[in-house]
Amino acid sequence: MARTTTRRHQALIDAASQLSRKASKLKFSEPVTHIYNPLQYAWDAHVAYLKKSNPKGVRVLFLGMNPGPWGMAQTGVPFGEIASVRDWIGIDKKVKRPKQEHPKRPIEGFDCPKSEVSGRRFWGLFKDHFHHPMDFFKDHFVVNYCPLVFMEASSKNRTPDKLPKDERTALDECCGQHLKKVISTLEPKFLVGIGAYAERQFQLVAGDIKSDAKLCRILHPSPASPAANRDWVGTVNRQLKEAKIW
Repeated sequence: MARTTTRRHQALIDAASQLSRKASKLKFSEPVTHIYNPLQYAWDAHVAYLKKSNPKGVRVLFLGMNPGPWGMAQTGVPFGEIASVRDWIGIDKKVKRPKQEHPKRPIEGFDCPKSEVSGRRFWGLFKDHFHHPMDFFKDHFVVNYCPLVFMEASSKNRTPDKLPKDERTALDECCGQHLKKVISTLEPKFLVGIGAYAERQFQLVAGDIKSDAKLCRILHPSPASPAANRDWVGTVNRQLKEAKIW
């Protein structure tokens, strides 16, 4: 797959840049005390990831919620568990640091010694299914709905669905616009929400865009989910087959 910046690649890059600028201007109240935006400090890695997308469009678009502290927060790649991004996807870029860093959640980029379980499960599924990452990116792509990481004073992760309604509304406005742009650019045939939250965001924007893509959902790989801990790979394989994606 070409690594040059095609028209579709540039459209994704411009959309991500606009999302980053808009999201970084939003204000959030306590208990949120720290906010990371990897589209700023891990921008080079994120652009390299966007250029992995098929410039002819994709068949399947996966959507996650927002970056995890040991995944995309470190690498700039959705579900970006470090070994998966570096050794399988083939991205290893210098990552800067956020302006206000939580001492318990340092950004060490590709030198971070921790591994995100969700990302390891997610990309591990495709590593086992496809011979080469380019075989995955030929027909599939993954984006996150929200680019921001929210943390409380204790360093506890706070997901976007737990924000106050007025803050969610402002966040949804810029995230929804970005998602519409991604869908119109990549023209997928399947919209796959990774978990219920992502599925709802697809549903909310589907009525505003001209797309006949089929909407479905897969189990989120979070270790906080008992179902995911039992047999995430087997469950998702069945879900993708039932949706006629695989």
